[in-house]
Amino acid sequence: YNVVEEKKGILGLGNSVSIEAYTIHDVKEFLFDYLGDFFTGIDNDIEVEILPIEEGYKVMLNAENNASLIGHNGRTLQAINTVVRGAVNGNFKKRFNILIDINNYKEERYRKVKAMAIKIAKNVRRTKIDAVLDPMSNDERKVVHQALTDFDSIKTESEGEGRNRHLVIKYVESK
Repeated sequence: YNVVEEKKGILGLGNSVSIEAYTIHDVKEFLFDYLGDFFTGIDNDIEVEILPIEEGYKVMLNAENNASLIGHNGRTLQAINTVVRGAVNGNFKKRFNILIDINNYKEERYRKVKAMAIKIAKNVRRTKIDAVLDPMSNDERKVVHQALTDFDSIKTESEGEGRNRHLVIKYVESK
């Protein structure tokens, strides 16, 4: 719920609060309608499956031209995700975790990024030379941070701004 208006009475008498209330079903319905309008607007038929995840939803999409929706290095998909998350969060005035995936592209990408990070971390640990990764999206950086959090003698740090934000895998002496 969101508090819309709060009125104070005199000496505690006559207090009133107006709220807007919603259910998780309302959020799912909004997502479905918003995506329907979005893809109708760009004249693209699409199948939508919305699954609950922690603090939000995972939206699985399947369209006639998935490659154009994913874009180069997933940039178009990332942009769609940002727009949809902003629309949901703005409408309900609450922060929801919205993850949009097209034909499991993100899941496969996370698996590859994690495997690459582990391989590089092993090399950093062996050579004791830090490694700078190419810029990647926030969610992919998070996957790397999580994958290497318990890695002995390894520390990860995000550096840079905007599109140039990247990870550095650093060697640290074990204690």
